[in-house]
Amino acid sequence: MSELYTAKVLDHVHNPRNVGSLEDANVVVQAGDPGCGDALVFFIRIENNSIHDIKFLIKGCGAAIATSSVATELVMGKNLDEVMAIDDMTIAAALDGLPEEKMHCSNMAASALHAAVQQYRSTLAGETAPVG
Repeated sequence: MSELYTAKVLDHVHNPRNVGSLEDANVVVQAGDPGCGDALVFFIRIENNSIHDIKFLIKGCGAAIATSSVATELVMGKNLDEVMAIDDMTIAAALDGLPEEKMHCSNMAASALHAAVQQYRSTLAGETAPVG
């Protein structure tokens, strides 16, 4: 595995940040990739239009763990517009790159973050947003 991944990826695989759930989350969003079996849940506390806290649980490969972990670091303290600007390439770059066949993992994390922001904004607008 170490030959395929950068030192940053391996660091996040072996020492993932922000793992767990949040009792006071006001947004919970699920994402997954049925093709490879990855399943991700972000628990997010949004206050004053910014990410106040974020945790995640994941079942997946090393790249899925690393991309989810670094995504939590990228969004902590950011406002929601900044979160929406984070894409799969931003996440991969924060890890000093990913093998092409693992880029779907960074897309899963970015898509889940975007879904979380959309869910929160829909809730504020009084709409019902689908979970997942």
